[in-house]
This record gives sequence, C-alpha cells and structure tokens, in this order.
Amino acid sequence: MKAGIGFRTHRCQRGVAAVEFALVAGIFFTLLIGIVEFSRVLFYWNTAGEATRLGARLAAVCDYKAPGIYKQMRQMMPLLSDANIDISYEPSSPTQCDPDAATARKTCESVTVRVVDVNVATVIPIVPISLTMPPFTTTLPRESMNSATGGPVCS
Repeated sequence: MKAGIGFRTHRCQRGVAAVEFALVAGIFFTLLIGIVEFSRVLFYWNTAGEATRLGARLAAVCDYKAPGIYKQMRQMMPLLSDANIDISYEPSSPTQCDPDAATARKTCESVTVRVVDVNVATVIPIVPISLTMPPFTTTLPRESMNSATGGPVCS
C-alpha cells in the first residue's frame, strides 16, 4: 500500500519542473535583456565622449568649422547629426575668430566641441524607451593657426 501512495504523489508532481522553469526563466531573461540594454546605452555614452574628443582634436588643427570635423564625428557615432554637434571658438568676438580672416587663425585661442541632445532608443519592442544623454564637452587650445587648409582630414 505504501508503494501506491508514493506513486500517486509522484504523479501529482508532473509539470512542476516546467512551471518552475517558466518562472525562473522569465525573471532571468528579463534581467539579461536589461543588462544588455544598459550596456548598449553605456556604449553610446562612451562613444559620444570619444566623438567629442575627436571633434575637438580636429577643430584645434582645422579651419573654422571645417566640414571634416562633422564628418569624422558622424562616422564615429552614426546617431549624431549636425544639429547634435556644437563647435565654438574663443574669444567669441567676430573680429578675432572670423571664419574667413587670415588673422583669425592667429588670434583664436581655444575651441570647444559639444555633443548635445542625443537620443538613444531601446530595442526592446515591449518597452520602447528613448533616453536623452547628457551633453558632452571638450575644450582644447587652437594649434595650427597658420594653416590655410588643415590637411585632407578637415575637408
């Protein structure tokens, strides 16, 4: 008689492993996808900082707002558009940092490159979240003030 009782208990336990797996797997995969998304956002965060540094290095040796600066930054981070990139020169006086004046290459002291308003959208279809990254800023002193072209990287 005791053998029959054990057999009934075992028969009542059928499917318990599948239910337990479903509960644990749901939590596990939610955490896994969350970690992957968080890592992807951190990747874009790091890339935006690196793109800002690259833009500042190029702006330090290229002419006033050369198109190559924007091009190189967009190649590094395709999420960027020209509207996300802000390049400013110091001093901001138009006579000292004039884009076309030959003397401007000698009088501009520094350049600041900012990446602003970059939105990163999650790829999770159930939770479509768009995160706006904080602005990134890099300032460097101008270096090649006497250059008329800045080389091929600036065009």
